[in-house]
Amino acid sequence: MKNIENLNVAIIGGGYAGMAAAVALAERGIPVTVFESARQLGGRARGVPFSTAHNHGDKPPPFQLSPAGGKSNRPLQGRNLILDNGQHLLLGCYHQTLRLIEQVGGNIEADFLRLPLQLDLHGHFALRAPRLPAPFHLLFALLGADGLSWAERFSAARFMLAMRKNNFNIINDISVSALLSIHKQSAALVQKLWEPLCIAALNTPVQIASAQVLLNVLRDALNQTRCDSDMLIPRIDFTELLPARAARYVKKCGGHVLTSCGVERLLPHYIGMEVVTKRGSLFFSHVICATAPVTTARLLRPFDELAPVIAQIDALQHQPIYTVYLQYPSHITLPHAMLGLHQRFSQWLFDKGQIAGQHGLIAAVISAEGLHQALTQDELAQKVIAELREEFGFVDTPLWFKVIAEKRATFACTPDLSRPDQQTSLPCLLLAGDYTAGDYPATLEGAVQSGLYCADLLSAASSPSGH
Repeated sequence: MKNIENLNVAIIGGGYAGMAAAVALAERGIPVTVFESARQLGGRARGVPFSTAHNHGDKPPPFQLSPAGGKSNRPLQGRNLILDNGQHLLLGCYHQTLRLIEQVGGNIEADFLRLPLQLDLHGHFALRAPRLPAPFHLLFALLGADGLSWAERFSAARFMLAMRKNNFNIINDISVSALLSIHKQSAALVQKLWEPLCIAALNTPVQIASAQVLLNVLRDALNQTRCDSDMLIPRIDFTELLPARAARYVKKCGGHVLTSCGVERLLPHYIGMEVVTKRGSLFFSHVICATAPVTTARLLRPFDELAPVIAQIDALQHQPIYTVYLQYPSHITLPHAMLGLHQRFSQWLFDKGQIAGQHGLIAAVISAEGLHQALTQDELAQKVIAELREEFGFVDTPLWFKVIAEKRATFACTPDLSRPDQQTSLPCLLLAGDYTAGDYPATLEGAVQSGLYCADLLSAASSPSGH
């Protein structure tokens, strides 16, 4: 195996997995070059800049609405915004992601709005964790939850205690709905508590979601320390939160980050791998492929020896995430910075005014598959507008709306899912991404963990004691 002085690593993909690997390698003095096909870093968690005064490229401006509710293609003038391509939040148990943000210059308390664990389905269910040590904070939250009978509160608490007794492990992985049925969780409990948690954590419907992976998340978020269950909502866009800072860190360490530079193919070479782009070819000792599964499969397909890995990737199913941004007049605000709706198209609402000072901007998130996929983006936005009017009495018409649909946002996290290892059968080729082998579903923490693991594999294998 090459020693560390001879390593020269290409990272394909500038999302959270790729930039995590890049930072970890760069800090160890290993030369690294990141190739990102898009103009912005961040992958499926990136900030998308646009102006409501201009049409950028083939992206239409957000619609301006007339008071009568009709739409016009005339954009609201003079506003430059960055909208995330999906509204995400982090949990306090995302230790690797939070550590990495601080390593590259972030400040957790300044960069995030930190909220203690709380679930609020407006007018139907409310749970707030008191400031007690784990797991008592959750048990008291369940016993004090509004919108459930006392029998349902005790049933939910018994379920969590049973899972804790078994170290959050089950012998055979089954669907979340099957596990809840075994433990006699009522329909109301499922609809108000477990289903929203499952959708938020796994982006997969409870009927097909992996119970074991959900338990992994509950284990880390609810059973360690109280602050592990905190919800952290970014005040800045997802590109700046980590990838852009990571790029500056990598460059400071002597590495390279190339945007608008997609990789067309990989070719084996006696020193490792040839990376072919439209700008030309470069040669590296190792390649970490940190792209979306479909792109990874395309790059790997010419390698016959990687057929089993490609089969794993091809077998992955995917789930969407839709985010509907609505710009209301600046005085419009929600009762809380984040809250959910019960049995509506909109699942979670984020008040960007309370979170990031973007007053009047509301983000409605719709995760996983559902009836909303049959609607046009205009129809979906009108459904959300109607829901906000009915739930909160908003009589003002939004100035504009923007729907961002990530139709392959995450892999469907199903029971006993076979996920590819980070190290492939080619010693010089590794895989990073939230879909690779790990305890977590498709989350930022899962992506970061995979990138850091790839960096550790290369560092360990190149050390004098490596094999």
